[in-house]
Amino acid sequence: MRDPYANSRRAAVSEFDIIVYGATGYTGRLVAEYLGSRNHGVRWAMSGRSQAKLEQVRDELGLPDQPIVVADADNPESLRALCEQTTVVLSTVGPYQLYGGPLVAACAAKGTGYVDLCGEPAWMRQMIDAYEADAKASGARIVFSCGFDSIPFDLGVWTVQNAARARFGRPAPRVKGRVTKMQGTFSGGTFASARATMAAAARDPQVLKLMIDPFALTPGFTGPSQPKGLMPEYDDTLGAWTAPFVMAAINTKNVHRTNALTGHAYGTDLRYDEMVAVPGLGDVGRMAAEAVAKLNPLGGDKGPALGDGPTRTEREAGHYEIKFLAEMPDGERVVATVTGDRDPGYGSTSKMIAEAAICLVKDVDGAGGIWTPGALMPEPLVKRLEANAGVTFRMEG
Repeated sequence: MRDPYANSRRAAVSEFDIIVYGATGYTGRLVAEYLGSRNHGVRWAMSGRSQAKLEQVRDELGLPDQPIVVADADNPESLRALCEQTTVVLSTVGPYQLYGGPLVAACAAKGTGYVDLCGEPAWMRQMIDAYEADAKASGARIVFSCGFDSIPFDLGVWTVQNAARARFGRPAPRVKGRVTKMQGTFSGGTFASARATMAAAARDPQVLKLMIDPFALTPGFTGPSQPKGLMPEYDDTLGAWTAPFVMAAINTKNVHRTNALTGHAYGTDLRYDEMVAVPGLGDVGRMAAEAVAKLNPLGGDKGPALGDGPTRTEREAGHYEIKFLAEMPDGERVVATVTGDRDPGYGSTSKMIAEAAICLVKDVDGAGGIWTPGALMPEPLVKRLEANAGVTFRMEG
């Protein structure tokens, strides 16, 4: 039987609340900088495979006394030792399908909490199948996709569905996620993950099957046919043309998993998709949408390298806005808007995953298992993101 007090006891005896695994990478360094920038009320440490590189980053960040824990994805014993020292592991070491499995296995076995930035649904499904039972037994709360994919979308749907229930007495069966503004770049980790996923799909047809299945992360449940979101279309509600959104393939799956994990709080008939609005009226807008539809920013061989990223000025100039339109069968609707004050792939993502880890340590006692942010900790995480991370959730009208 699972120990219901395992998480609180672990927090009391662990040396650290959070260990940032991958702290020498570009995004991991941003997470360490964020945690070191103020008193967040947590004991934390930096981790990676090189003592020398960790010391260098620590010194560059002006954190000379920050603890260091050396661990390597190729050394399972070091990962087990890492898990024994902390309440939560925050992992930025991707592609996760190449480097993440042993760490998830160690956390699930030890009862250690875990958050990451994964946007690789085929690997996530493999982890669910392999380790969810272990996580439930040990009390480990494992939470994937705690960055731009998929927190703003997962919690955006949660926000608008709460409003639909309050206004109409039931959740909306149709929700649209529409990215209306976005300035910033995808991370080198996202690009590397996309390439690794495409290579895996070329080797294994089962991976491709999971990629195109909107219910790939809800084993045992398949809902209604979903909007494809693959062709440009005019959105009457927005008054704008829309084009396919590159992150929809992971975000939509996480939204459906949140729904399943919460006993279908959004209903068993939910239809959800994501697209990006493009500027321009009439034929100009249509042609712009068609051009975006032909562009795959994660395809080809050219993209940001692991460890590379924008300057601080570029990160701070970035931003995004996403509208969530919940529509009832009679045409009534409610609209929620989520905004971020940094570029999505780096500045906002690094703050979101840090706050998710802090939330897991300080605010959530939930049972073990493989979770989504929207299923395990939506309300406290929304509060933290609004208070500390420059992410807002508001209802229109």
